[in-house]
Amino acid sequence: MKINIINKSQHDLPSYGTVASAGVDLRANIEEPIRVESLEKVIVPTGLFIEIPIGYEAQVRPRSGLAFKHGITVLNSPGTIDADYRGEIKVILVNLSKETFVIENGERIAQMVIAAHEQAEWVEVEELGDTDRGAGGFGSTGVK
Repeated sequence: MKINIINKSQHDLPSYGTVASAGVDLRANIEEPIRVESLEKVIVPTGLFIEIPIGYEAQVRPRSGLAFKHGITVLNSPGTIDADYRGEIKVILVNLSKETFVIENGERIAQMVIAAHEQAEWVEVEELGDTDRGAGGFGSTGVK
C-alpha cells in the first residue's frame, strides 16, 4: 500500500524497524525540549501530514520502551487518524511517572500502525440473540 505523506519535519520519513514490524516510529518535531511533569499531558507535533486511503486508519500507539522505562504513554491510546484528516499528526502524551521527563527534538515518541477497518450498517432491533455469556462483562469469563 502506498500512502501520500508531506514531511515538514527535520527528520527522515517514518520507516519500519524490521521486515516484520507493524508500526513506524513517530518523532517529536520541536524547536525546544518539552518538559513533561508528573501526571502532565502534552501535545507533541511530528511535522508529518498523511493521506490515508478510505477504508484505512492510522493508529497512534505508545512505545513500549518509553512506557516501561519512563511512564510515558499515549493518552488516547490508540489514537485514530481518519482517512479524511489532512492536518499535522500530533501525539497526546502523558507522564504517569513521578519524575519529570524531557522530550528532545527527534525523539521517538509513539508508533503508528496503518489498519483496515469497516463501517457498520446499524440495524435497530427489539432484542439481541442469546449466548452463554449473555450480559456478563468485566472479568465474567475469567477462571476462578
